[in-house]
Amino acid sequence: MSVVVQKYGGTSVGTTERILNCARRIIATQDAGHSVVAVVSAMSGVTDNLIKMSREVCAQPAEREMDVLLSTGEQTTIALTAMAINGLGRKAVSLTGAQAGIVTDNFHTKAKIANITPDQIHQYLEDGYIVIVAGFQGETKDGTITTLGRGGSDLTAIAIASAIGAEVCQIYTDVDGVYTCDPRIVKNARKIPEISYDEMLEMASSGSKVMQSRSVEFAKKFGVVFEVRSSFNTNPGTIVKEENAGMENVVIRGVSVERNQAKVTIIQVPDKPGTAARIFNALAETNIIIDMIVQNVSVSGTTDISFTLGKDELPKVERALAPVVKEIGALDMIEQDGIAKLSVVGIGMRSHSGVAAKLFECLSAGGINIQMISTSEIKIAVILDENIVNHAANLAHEAFGLSVAPGA
Repeated sequence: MSVVVQKYGGTSVGTTERILNCARRIIATQDAGHSVVAVVSAMSGVTDNLIKMSREVCAQPAEREMDVLLSTGEQTTIALTAMAINGLGRKAVSLTGAQAGIVTDNFHTKAKIANITPDQIHQYLEDGYIVIVAGFQGETKDGTITTLGRGGSDLTAIAIASAIGAEVCQIYTDVDGVYTCDPRIVKNARKIPEISYDEMLEMASSGSKVMQSRSVEFAKKFGVVFEVRSSFNTNPGTIVKEENAGMENVVIRGVSVERNQAKVTIIQVPDKPGTAARIFNALAETNIIIDMIVQNVSVSGTTDISFTLGKDELPKVERALAPVVKEIGALDMIEQDGIAKLSVVGIGMRSHSGVAAKLFECLSAGGINIQMISTSEIKIAVILDENIVNHAANLAHEAFGLSVAPGA
């Protein structure tokens, strides 16, 4: 019997009625002749409320205790989902991340999966159970609870699908699939029938909230084909898989927007070997994830270094770099929020020229100033003021003809 892994996000299990709907969908999958492992998130709003309560009792809660607190959200959902399935006359059992055999490293709040030993999952499936696994969490080798970061349930589902050799992994969410842009930003955005791992990875890391970027990276590494689809209807979704020749015919696959970004600029950094390494080693030691990095041309023996990151990481940056700025003899460190990242993504860029020129031209025509630019083989990203990024996304979407289906 083939095994199907299904993941249900927070909105999909946001109420008891929705949990019952998910339970019926899971049972229907079993009725179709599959063994089912369902990975569930915390109910919509629960994680945010837990974070809010933590701030009310402590300004800077210990990350270890945050993991213990936040992991309770998923444990509530797995129990309710298993109860719902049992109440509908089937056998279901709930497992925490640790019970499912998920072992992580020691980085709290953003742990990485080290390995999975899914012995209990296999045993329950053999005994005819539907297995409900808590997403977003695992444990260290010494048994300490960890969490995988926001969106970590996606990673749990992909990793389990790989570990148990599932036939397919279905990511159920509140949207029909992956769109050429967020439909809330661009009203005529179009659903993409299939997309490559690389394109999905770039879109996920550039602000598309459909999938966590680490989960896409894991799927690409282990060749896990997955489908993003809605839990509220039966429409086909978006298949994410290895690229094929036909995909290159589409130059730009989509436009992504990432808000809540911040920019840090270290002014007049001495232009000598080792200074950049000292700065970014200090950030790495604090587990701060950096996105774009720009260094200006050296003038009079000094240079400015700018980088972007999530706005919520700014307090960590200040603590990590304040002593380093003095140590290396830089003049000052300036922090700026209220910015956003706009990205255009497509593997067709590899064989088509003029993409950057078209993007810059359409933004210029719209009176939009670009603060920073970053490019890769299949992505061009720019930093803009956050209050104009929606307008910029609409301009880019129109300029690349994304509202029209290929071949239409």
